[in-house]
Amino acid sequence: MKRYLLLAIFIAINATSLLAATPASKPNIILIVSDDVGLGDVHCTGGPFKTPNLDALATGGTRFEYCYSTPLCGPSRCQLLTGRYPFRTGLISNQSASALDAHNEIMIPTIMKKAGYATACVGKWGQMPYGPGQWGFDEFMSCKGSGRYRPEQGIEYERNGKWQKLKEGEYLPDLMHDFIVNFIEKNKNKPFFLYYPIEAIHGPILATPDSKKNADKTQLYTDNVAYMDKLVGKLMAELDRLQLRENTLVIFTGDNGTAHFGVELATVDGKPISGNKATMLEGGSRVPLLVNWPGTTPAGKVSKNLTDFSDFFATCAELGGAKLPDGVTLDSHSFAQQIKGEKGTPRNWIYVELNGKSYVRDARYKLTNKGELFDLIEAPFKEIPVPKDTTDAAAIAARKSLQEVLDQHSTSPANGVDKKAKKKAKKAARLN
Repeated sequence: MKRYLLLAIFIAINATSLLAATPASKPNIILIVSDDVGLGDVHCTGGPFKTPNLDALATGGTRFEYCYSTPLCGPSRCQLLTGRYPFRTGLISNQSASALDAHNEIMIPTIMKKAGYATACVGKWGQMPYGPGQWGFDEFMSCKGSGRYRPEQGIEYERNGKWQKLKEGEYLPDLMHDFIVNFIEKNKNKPFFLYYPIEAIHGPILATPDSKKNADKTQLYTDNVAYMDKLVGKLMAELDRLQLRENTLVIFTGDNGTAHFGVELATVDGKPISGNKATMLEGGSRVPLLVNWPGTTPAGKVSKNLTDFSDFFATCAELGGAKLPDGVTLDSHSFAQQIKGEKGTPRNWIYVELNGKSYVRDARYKLTNKGELFDLIEAPFKEIPVPKDTTDAAAIAARKSLQEVLDQHSTSPANGVDKKAKKKAKKAARLN
């Protein structure tokens, strides 16, 4: 009898150890999307600013060197949340939000909720119709428009369906951080998905709570980068406090490249890059992408795999065990395996579209829908035009293969808001 008792104790102890060593099947996922933050705004991607908390994410995790967004916030965020390119959703510019139909599109929170996740959206919600609650988020705190920080801006924000005015002495990014902490504390015993479209560093570039009086424009820009980094650090500290860090994947990216007023400051390795926000150049769409999941994501790795903003949909679904929606054409290509340090099945190309313009890029070349081919061997600093009569075999092959991709992606005409889609969206708004 004593022998069987000892055997049972031995099995129980080892089973407990095995369970403790096995990562939870459903990690918490925090997707941070900063506003107008390009490569030159983050230190670990070559910028001149101090961003120690973001650098720590990269040092302890993996940095993806080639991540591409849409060059403007509305279509960029729509592509991220739906996993579909602009020509499919109709949201091809910041002025075409009415084309997006909530009855035809599914966003990440909907599939994550079905997989057992609590979901929240905290931050900017603009250039898309309806509100976060109508797109499937359980909880939300958001404001319309960009660069919303201080009460003198006449700010109103929505908190779980109730509109409130920002009071004197309040700083909206801080209130949003508090909302996030409350959401995480309430859901610490179940998996959660947090979409955190942080306000910083979109203009106007105002003083932060840490700014000194009479700081000039350059200093204020630096202060805003620093405060964004500080908020990320505070969030990581809360995850540590709640003992959730080991089972939480943190993803940090920017919605598009650096805005025009920050271009001179946000250099990469001390050099200006090609283009900025709203352009179809590297600086318009190539953004930082940092992933960090302690014990799962390889530390200090730099991945050269291509990713674009449609890919977050399938990646979150795979990691969370969520079923992809039936009857929906997705452009999303999961990089969940790469997050775990495995080879996975990397993309061969990425697609970028904005208001009638588009291009496809592979590891070396870029072809626009106007037929222009560029050699990106010196990107992000230079994009070298390749003449149509080139005899270079690699360039000729690239033009052919990239054109085949473009032929499968029917770029919407500029300002081409479908009137039928617009009518349907208005009807849906009335019903909701």
